[in-house]
This record gives sequence, structure tokens and C-alpha cells, in this order.
Amino acid sequence: MIDENLIASLKVADSEAEALFREAYGQKAAVGQSGYMDSFLSDQIEGLAAGKLIKGKVIGFAGDDVVIEVGLKSEGLVPKVEFENLESLKIGDTFEVLLENLEGEGGLIELSKRKADRMMAWQKLLDTTKEGDVVEGAVTRKIKGGLLVDIGGVNVFLPASQVDVRRPGDVGDYIGRKVRASILKIDTERRNIVISRRKLIEEERDQAKKRLMDTLKEGDIISGEVKNIADFGAFVDLGGIDGLLHITDMSWGRINHPSEMVKVGQKVEVKILNIDREKEKIALGMKQREASPWEEIEKKYPVNSRIKGAVVNLMSYGAFVRLEDGIEGLVHISEMSWTRRINHPSEIVAPNQEVEVVVLEINKDKQEISLGMKQTEVNPWELVGEKYPAGTIIEGKVRNLANYGAFVEIEPGIDGLLHISDMSWTKKVTHPNEVLKKGDTVKCVVLEVDRDKQRVGLGMKQLTEDPWLTAIPEHYKPGMVVRGKVTKITNFGVFVELESDLEGLLHISELADHKVENPQDVVKAGDEVDVKILRVDKADRKIGLSLKRAQWGDATGGGEAEGETTTKKASKKDSPTRGGMDSHDAMGTDKIKFQ
Repeated sequence: MIDENLIASLKVADSEAEALFREAYGQKAAVGQSGYMDSFLSDQIEGLAAGKLIKGKVIGFAGDDVVIEVGLKSEGLVPKVEFENLESLKIGDTFEVLLENLEGEGGLIELSKRKADRMMAWQKLLDTTKEGDVVEGAVTRKIKGGLLVDIGGVNVFLPASQVDVRRPGDVGDYIGRKVRASILKIDTERRNIVISRRKLIEEERDQAKKRLMDTLKEGDIISGEVKNIADFGAFVDLGGIDGLLHITDMSWGRINHPSEMVKVGQKVEVKILNIDREKEKIALGMKQREASPWEEIEKKYPVNSRIKGAVVNLMSYGAFVRLEDGIEGLVHISEMSWTRRINHPSEIVAPNQEVEVVVLEINKDKQEISLGMKQTEVNPWELVGEKYPAGTIIEGKVRNLANYGAFVEIEPGIDGLLHISDMSWTKKVTHPNEVLKKGDTVKCVVLEVDRDKQRVGLGMKQLTEDPWLTAIPEHYKPGMVVRGKVTKITNFGVFVELESDLEGLLHISELADHKVENPQDVVKAGDEVDVKILRVDKADRKIGLSLKRAQWGDATGGGEAEGETTTKKASKKDSPTRGGMDSHDAMGTDKIKFQ
């Protein structure tokens, strides 16, 4: 219901009201015709409805408020805080305000300029934009789930997931920044607009990517911005598409991590190495902007030249030495010392240590240089042949044992091999630990020196005369009956020890007159037996024995090989010694020791 006091005030209005009345009902209408006047005033009052935008004029200032006249002498108050440019506001200025209440405190109309501005901005936004359009505004504050962005006086919602292509750690960092975004959705009923900066970025990147892919070519040098860094390289934004700058293409020199060369946000100049248009991948390089130091490598570092460098990295197989930026060579562990046995390069060198090396080989295609450290010193193996010619007797310590022999240290770093076949003339050595142990000091004779293969052959048995040449054939002749001990039984016969380290073979066919299937049916290991010598083979170093022939004795006289001499079978009292000789032997000895 319209306020009666307001109607009364309007009825006694001055000439302005009468002028409005005449404009509405014509000049002939008389002011005294109250019916027409009452109808006019009622129409004006009904037009002042809450929630409508009306034009107001500044007529004064009262405390924290601005006094606004909205027509027909109706006045309202608007808080000064709703005016952005209060300092420049003056009496007579007009603008749109929102009528909030006709019956405010003190009988004044309640007005709002801020809400009127928002309503007009909202309507303007609806009239000028649609979903999919690009808008620009300032981020005002952070709310749950995202940000509020002021677009021409209207706060619109920018979800956190739509702020950027990669979701930022804290979207609050965008407060105060101007952003451009695409309108995702307009909800007129709820007066809500959702925008996406991410969508706009992706669309613009796709457009820029297409333009770039059409114009870029391999070999171009372009500028870009480092967007992200990984262990294997850096991604550079070329203006719509990212290219990969691999760590190996950042510098001709050694780097451990891409962060040593570039930082996020850094502007860099790169060379396009490769373009995969189907997969939209671009390979970039920084070092390729300069000539490769490997171009003149053969001239700068000819083979056999000496040069100093710094150790930059140690591996289990060797050390890398930097000769200059971008040029590194490998000193293999085998090229570090002529004589030392190196398990790891750290035993010889340390990182950053300066060393002198010799260039051994260059592979320009693979960009590899083989270096040597030991080549800077005299090879001691070149002198070994002169210091230890064949026939030299040396004394050394057993450093190590292998299945095939013992390594004897001749001098520090120089070992000789004492093969098991050169340990004894007569003993069958199956492993060197049967004769020697690690740490033993032994005397040997140098058999040969191979300087190229860095080998020295040694022998122990060569220190004495070969008994198979004279002693054994002289003391063990076919036809003699000797006593020995069974040491080993096999399926083909029995080995009988005649002397220390000297054995003969008693074949299974020579065990008994009858056929023997199992030698152990006749003899056992450890038995002492009398056997007849059938043959002495100096070439093969073998002695053939017979048990059955020894048992036949002189009475039989048969079955002996031609040239054999029958010997009387000895009793326990006067049997031959294990050396195969009677006590009255011409040599006058009871026992023979063979080496």
C-alpha cells in the first residue's frame, strides 16, 4: 500500500509536479481537476517499486551518506562507500540507483548504487557475451574450489582446476593478477558465470602449435622459455609447443643435472635438431649452436701424444679424464699400471686429481678417446727379459694358487707362473696345493720370458736332473722284482709306489693268472707287494709292472719279455729295497730319492 504521507506531499508539489501532469494529460487539463491529478500521482508512486533501477541526482551530503533525489521531491540515502570516486562526486551528478525500500528509516527511501552497478554490469555482460567468448578481468579473492574474477563489475567463478594447464600449488598466488579466460557456462537464473583460463590456454596453444609446426624446420635457432626441468632434460616453450632439450644436448661438457645449465622461466636460445610432425615432438639442442670440439680432435690430440687432464668421474672399469670442456677420455683400469693389480680406479686416482696421460686411440664417430696412464712410465716388462733370462734361478713367495699352477712373485708387480707340470719330474701333481701353499718361499728357474704377453714361465723340477734320463732306467730294469705299496686302485689296474713320488702301473691283466673282474679282489690300497718290472718307458715316463710274473719266480721261467732278466724272489729278510736294489747293489745305496 502506498504511503499516504508520500501521496500528500506529492499533491502539494510545486510547479515541477504540475508540469509533469500537464505533459501527461495535455495543456488543457486544469490543475483543479483533482481526479486527474490523483491518478497521475498514483501512477508515479506505483513506478517507484522496490527492486527497480531508477535515475537519481545528488542533492547533498549527510554524514556517511550521499542524499539522492529520485524525482517528485522523493529523497533517499546512499552510503558514501558505494562510490568509487567519492572525491570527484558533486551536487547535480546523476546515475542509476536501485530502489531497495520505499519506507526506510526516517521516512527516506533506501537506495543502493553498488547493487545498481552490479545489475547493469550483469545485464551488460549478458548482452555482450555468450558461452565460449573470451573475457578478461582481475582476480579479486580466493574462495572454496577456486577464484573470483571481476569481469566488468561482475564476479565470475574460476575453478581451481581451470586456472592453468598444470594445476598450481596455491591458486591464491593469482589474486590481484589480470587473467584472460573462456566462458564455460552462463546461468541466468542463479546469476552465475563459470570461466576457464585453462581452456583458453589450450586453445591458444593448439593454434600457436599449428602455426609453429607449419613454419619450423630443422636447423632453425629460436628463442624459448624453460617451463619444466626433469632429470633427463628440460622442456622449453617455443610459443605454443614444448620442445625437449635433453641433458646430453645442453653442453659439450659433462653435466650431472639439467639445473646446472637452465632454470625454470629462463629465456634460452636453442637449435631445432629434429621435428616429428606426426607425434608433434621437437628435439632441441643448446650445444649445437657452437662447433663441436670433436671436429679437429685428431689434430689437437694425436695418438701417442702426452697431455694433462683432470679426473672427472670414476667407474668400476676406469676413470674419465677431462682434456678440455666437452672432451673426455677413458683410462681403462688395465691401462693404469704396468704391475699393480688394481681392483678399483680409486686405488690410483681421485676425482679432480690432475693426471698425465697418453692418447692411445681416437674414435671420432663415437666421440671416444682411449687414454693410458701407465704409458707415461717405462714398461718394466721390457727389462724383465734382460734381468731374468732363461736359466736364471730366482727365489720368490707364492702369491696365489690356481688349478693349473702357482704364481710366484719375482719382484713387486712381476709374477711368474709355476705350472703343475713343472713342479716334479716324477710326482703326478693334480693341484699345486699338493706341493705348495700360499705364502711359501720357493726357489725356481726361469724357463721363458714372453714380454708381449707379460708372462714368465718358472720351473721347480728343472733345478735337478731329470731322473727319467739316467737314474730311473739304471735302477729299474725290466725283469727286476721290486717291492712297492699299492696307492690307488682303478678299474683298469693298480698303481704301485716304488719310490717317493715314483709309481708304476700294474695292469689288471698282470694281477693274477686267472681273469680278474675287480682288482680289489686281489689287492687292497696300502698293501705291500712284490712286482716284476716289465718295461721302463722313458719317453712316456711310465713303468709297467706285473704281480703274477713276480709270483711265478725262477721255477717257471716263462712268460718273460725278451731281454728280461729273471731275479730270485726275495724273502722278507733279503728282499730288494723299494728303490729296487739289493743291499749289495753296485751303487751301494739302500734308497733313491727322485725329484
